Amino acid sequence: MTADIITIGDELLIGQVVDTNSSWIARQLNLAGISIRCRTAVGDKAEQITEALDTAIVHSDIVIITGGLGPTRDDLTKQTLARWLGVELVFDRATFDRVERLLTSRGIDPGGINRSQAMLPEGCRILPNDLGTAPGMWMEREGRVIISLPGVPFEMKGLMEGQVLGMLRERFPTESIIHRTALCFGLAESTLAERIESWEDALPHWLRLAYLPNPSGVRLRLSAYGVDPLLAGREIDERFERLRQLVPDYFVGFYDSVNQAVADLLTASGHTLAVAESCTGGAISASLTAMAGASAYLLGSVVSYSNELKQSVLAVDAGDLERYGAVSRQVAEQMAVGVRRLCNSDYALATTGIAGPGGGTPLKPVGTVWIAVATPSELFSHMIRLGDLREQNIARASASAVNMLRLLLIGRPEVATSDGLL
Repeated sequence: MTADIITIGDELLIGQVVDTNSSWIARQLNLAGISIRCRTAVGDKAEQITEALDTAIVHSDIVIITGGLGPTRDDLTKQTLARWLGVELVFDRATFDRVERLLTSRGIDPGGINRSQAMLPEGCRILPNDLGTAPGMWMEREGRVIISLPGVPFEMKGLMEGQVLGMLRERFPTESIIHRTALCFGLAESTLAERIESWEDALPHWLRLAYLPNPSGVRLRLSAYGVDPLLAGREIDERFERLRQLVPDYFVGFYDSVNQAVADLLTASGHTLAVAESCTGGAISASLTAMAGASAYLLGSVVSYSNELKQSVLAVDAGDLERYGAVSRQVAEQMAVGVRRLCNSDYALATTGIAGPGGGTPLKPVGTVWIAVATPSELFSHMIRLGDLREQNIARASASAVNMLRLLLIGRPEVATSDGLL
C-alpha cells in the first residue's frame, strides 16, 4: 500500500514556511503500514496542483493533500479538486453551521468570505474540523483515495489522528513496516561506514540500512517491510547489539541526539547540570530545555560571550585571559568550575571557541573550540578543530560538548578526551 503526499502553498516554495506537515504525515502513515512513494510541494496555482494529482493518482493508492483550503482567493485546492474530479462545488449546511458556531464563539462575523468554507466538492465525504473552519475531505476515484486537509499543522494533525488514520486502516489492507534507528557519535559518516562494513554486509537482504548524518551524529536506520514484526524486531535488536559491540565508544543508543541520552543519564542518576557557553551562545542550554523534563537536572546556564562577563560572573582569572586568551584550556576549565559553583550543580559543562567566519589566527584558526566538564571530583578538558562555517561549528561544538559529558557519565574519561573524537 503506497501513498503520495502533496503540500500546497507558495510560502513552501520560497522557503518562508518549512513544510513540517509532510514529514509528520509520512511518519504516521509508516506506523500504520503505508509506504510513502513521493512527497511533493507545489505552489498556489491550479495547473501545478492538477499536475501533481495526475502523477500521484497513477502511482499510489492514497493521495493526501494539505493546504489551500482557506477562504481567500489564493486558496484554490477545493476548486481545483472539483474540476479534476468533474464535479461542482455545493453548499453544505452542516459545515456552515459548524463554521458559524466556531467563529461566533471567537467574536468573528461568520458571514462574507467565510461562507465559502462550506462550499465543498459534490459527493465528497466531509471530515468535520473541530479546531478550525476548513473541513477535511475524503474523495475516491477509480478505487484510489484522495484526502484533502487544512495546511494549519494542528488542524491537520487533529483530523489525521481523529479520523483519517482509522478510516485508512478500515479501507485498505496494510503490511508491517518497522523502522528502528540508533545513534553513533564521534566518527564521520565515511569513517563509520568503513568501520562497520562487515556488519553491513552481513545484514539479511530484507533489512535496509540508511545513514542519516547531521551535527548531532550519524543515525543508522534499519527498516523492514512486509516481514513478520516479531521476527523483524528480534533480528533488528540482534543486529544493533552487534553494532554496539563493534563500535562501543561511538554507539550512543536509540536516540535522535546525544542530548536525549544525557538527559536520560542525568535523570536516572539524580545528578544536576549547569552550563557556561561562549562560542555556542546558548545553543546547548536551548537544546536541553527544548526537551520535556529538563527541570529535573538542568539548574541554570550562563552565556558569557564577553571576557568581562567571564571574569565577573564565572570568576575566570583576568591574568589567564590575558596570557592564554579566551579560547584556551585554562579559560574553559575555569568557566566550568565557575558555573558549577554558581549553580551548585553536580556537573558543569563549558565551551569557548572561534565559531567564525572571522577571529581566527594561525595558532587558533576558525573552528577551534575548547570544551571542559567539571564533575563532583575531577576536571576534564578537550580541544576540537572544526571547519569554517559558523552555523555548523556552533551545532557541532554543542553536540560534541554534550557527548563529552555523556562519555564521562558512563565512565569513559579516556574516550571523552580522545583526539580522535569529535
